Amino acid sequence: MKESILSLSPGLWKDYELIDTGGFEKLERFGEFIISRPEPQAIWDKSLSESEWRKRAHAHFAKEKNNPEKGRWEQLRKMPHNWQISYENREGLKMKLNLAQTSFKHIGLFPEQAVNWDYIYQTIQNFPGSKPKVLNLFAYTGAASVAARAAGAEVTHLDAVKQVVTWSRHNMEASDLDGIRWIVDDAMKFIKREARRGNLYQGIILDPPAYGRGPDGEKWVLEEQINEMLKVCAEILDPKDHFLLLNMYSLSFSSLIAVNLIQSNFKNIQNAEHGELYLEDSFHKKLPLGIFYRFRSF
Repeated sequence: MKESILSLSPGLWKDYELIDTGGFEKLERFGEFIISRPEPQAIWDKSLSESEWRKRAHAHFAKEKNNPEKGRWEQLRKMPHNWQISYENREGLKMKLNLAQTSFKHIGLFPEQAVNWDYIYQTIQNFPGSKPKVLNLFAYTGAASVAARAAGAEVTHLDAVKQVVTWSRHNMEASDLDGIRWIVDDAMKFIKREARRGNLYQGIILDPPAYGRGPDGEKWVLEEQINEMLKVCAEILDPKDHFLLLNMYSLSFSSLIAVNLIQSNFKNIQNAEHGELYLEDSFHKKLPLGIFYRFRSF
């Protein structure tokens, strides 16, 4: 199986813009508001001056000195803690953003994932026969779940954090949709139960974090557990009509790791693609933001 390595980035998006990157930070516009926050991959110099960043930003995420993973949002100009943006695919998805929900830099959306939302939507629209049952693991605030539901799939959305599942429900309702099945559980425990029950899904979406905790404190370490998780996913993926999308963000991971993981755990892989996702700032610097592997049977 010979596959080229792809580099994919979202197209023009009215409600999102990556303005500048560098100095281990990124300056982004979400709708009307501009924020600056840490970005460990942006190891080059900023194109704009520090004063210009400060002038433009409505809010800045300040890291804790003793814990670079945590910090707090500093508001520089007037803006709400919660606001909503749209993604203009065929259905017009709407997503809530929040600065104050956690002590981390995340605000409820990973813009580079728009490439995957489009793939999910188009794959389900062209799915042979009846609409598929889709399982979204580590589903976070649900943009992929909403895209799948908008295309007509029966969607099971699973995340370990009840708070973000509630957030996902808001995104579904704001997008004028309903009918998503919500699960708060440990992803590994859930799929092992599904395998024992003989339940099959025609679509599986995985976007696991590097590290995480289940609702009962179950430990997740990407490098240690992703291989086992994919073995179980192979048991619950419909062998006839199916698709699978794996996305991973880890500074040490190449998309070739995803190739080896998928090809060692799945049989009869068709229409496979793999590579990396990136965002391009207004000065044409390309910021890598994860790797993906995806395949479908049709």
